[in-house]
Amino acid sequence: MLRLPSTARRALLSLLALCSLSGLTFLIPPITNSTLANGATMVIAVLGLNFLTGWSGQVSIGNSGFMAVGAYSTAIVLQHHTSLPIVVTMLISTVLGALAGVIVGLPATRLRGPYLAGMTLAFGASISPLIQNLGSLTGGPAGMQLSSIPTAPPWLVAIRSSSTTSITLNAQWLALLSILVTIVAMFLMANLQSSRIGRAMRLVRDNDVAAELVGLNLPRTRVTAFVVSAAYAGLGGSLMAYTQGSVSPQHFVVSLSITMLSLMVLGGMGTLSGAVIGGVIYAYSDNTITWLTTSIGVDPISNFGSNLKNVIFGGLLIVTMLVAPRGITGVARQVYIKVRTPR
Repeated sequence: MLRLPSTARRALLSLLALCSLSGLTFLIPPITNSTLANGATMVIAVLGLNFLTGWSGQVSIGNSGFMAVGAYSTAIVLQHHTSLPIVVTMLISTVLGALAGVIVGLPATRLRGPYLAGMTLAFGASISPLIQNLGSLTGGPAGMQLSSIPTAPPWLVAIRSSSTTSITLNAQWLALLSILVTIVAMFLMANLQSSRIGRAMRLVRDNDVAAELVGLNLPRTRVTAFVVSAAYAGLGGSLMAYTQGSVSPQHFVVSLSITMLSLMVLGGMGTLSGAVIGGVIYAYSDNTITWLTTSIGVDPISNFGSNLKNVIFGGLLIVTMLVAPRGITGVARQVYIKVRTPR
């Protein structure tokens, strides 16, 4: 039986996933397409955090800051160049996110454990006040509206019936765009993890002394992990700006970093499927928590109600680390092994 090379298999699976999910967008309502787009945004961001924490062993609580760099880069670029293609804008945001990763990653090479977490936490906490104080560039506390929001292209309008509303078309187009960007990001990450760089990250995570003995440059490897993670966060932030149509400093507070860390642990650290699971959980978390607050009679705009999401994700993070440290992916794998193992 002919066995395809690993890269070709990943490309074929990516193409099948793209075709399947793209076809799904024609069947689901606009609100579900919007939910799908939001989930795809978080999948990309969690992929980057997974590479940094799950693969290289560096804990970060500041990836919301890298997402802010990507989101505001997109908004600022579109303010001056409204006709710039989406691909170019996203590439600019990704590169600027990677540059921010270099800035944070260089001093981080000297830190470990809680000291590293504290430094990244300080970075994440400083971004929102910084954005608010750069009002002439970022719009201040009010944020920015995107000058150019993606609308459905002519080919999609031609495929759909003439009675399809513009809201439905635009929601589907954003979902299609998000699916395409996410699958490309996953394909690149899968190849990166199986490459020499990915193997170096795993060795540094498991035993940095052994990694140094075999000739790995630890500072360079750790900075590379930050750069890749920040680039993915910048891409996720850019996609978030497109899907939401605006950016605001309130979107990129420390609680977003905690949420991303929780989603990574819940899905499964160091796995691609864990990032997808985390994105699905994030996509439906708002509706679930709204239903919960309504059911228990909590005012959603009260102090407790507005912070209930952070409380739930923090609690899930603690419980998962204690009960299932490998997340949902690890539990599913154990169940699969038990089922397949003959008794």
